[in-house]
Amino acid sequence: MELKGIHHVSAITAKAKDNYHFYTEILGMRLVKKTINQDDPSVYHLFYADEAGNPGTDLTFFEIPNAGTTYQGKGSISGTSLRVPSDSALEFWEKRLSDYNVDHGGITRQGERNVINFRDPEGQRLTLISDETNQGVKGGRVWDHSSVPAEKGIIGLGPAKLTVQDPAPTVKVLTELLTFKQTGSYPSSFKGNEDIIVFETGEGGTGAEVHLEVRNDLPKERPGRGSVHHVAFRVDNEEELAQWRDRLQTARVPNSGLVDRFYFKSLYFREPNGILFELATDGPGFATDEDMNHLGESLALPPLFEHRREEIEANLKPLDI
Repeated sequence: MELKGIHHVSAITAKAKDNYHFYTEILGMRLVKKTINQDDPSVYHLFYADEAGNPGTDLTFFEIPNAGTTYQGKGSISGTSLRVPSDSALEFWEKRLSDYNVDHGGITRQGERNVINFRDPEGQRLTLISDETNQGVKGGRVWDHSSVPAEKGIIGLGPAKLTVQDPAPTVKVLTELLTFKQTGSYPSSFKGNEDIIVFETGEGGTGAEVHLEVRNDLPKERPGRGSVHHVAFRVDNEEELAQWRDRLQTARVPNSGLVDRFYFKSLYFREPNGILFELATDGPGFATDEDMNHLGESLALPPLFEHRREEIEANLKPLDI
């Protein structure tokens, strides 16, 4: 039982149509699944990823049309990283983001790596991170029809940044309950703050890291549009996921039990600082109900919702009009 890395990150958008434009046209990611929030089928759940929606490349968004402003703070997933192949790719992105008037901080250093911190139109905190020196989990493959050249494009998710006030209980969950190891640190961008701690699991590298930031100067985050709902970690298969459920129960950690998300099986729980973690299986994947060449082109509904297709489609606004 060893977690393989980041599986996906799920965030919140108030404007699905604008979100679709930004992540496909400007960032060049592929919409691999256009489906519904299974807890609220009146709104979209959108999945952007590499060409095949491989585990570790999915950035997903729940549409919440009335979502308010995010008030950033502790007890949060405060940063999502997107991997690009090289340092030279970051130079391409620095110009591209400027050309599209995207708020960004230019190329800077994050430990031993080059990065660009930027925000989407709703304030989502994002980082492009170079895989120039990556020795761990391999990235995905840019879609042939991406608006961005393959050698420059986004190839997966990088480290997830957590911001907490008290690091000890989160560290305990990561290292004693899960399978992360503390492997390093780098200076905070906020003067006087503690170094950000790096944890990794599985093969390690940019696709298998969590970065832990300690902030005593912030209130608890009030999430809204532009915030992250949860981060998911990769589990090999359903049998192993069941073993993780048993491990959580033995440790008396409240959890959701096994949940069938159709494209993968999941398990949810909160660590002591209130951050929602998900464990998710690598399969069966997004080609379960669509041809690989036509992923995301039509509304995909899990079997439990198929009998409501007409009603559900009538409530959803088209993304590309």
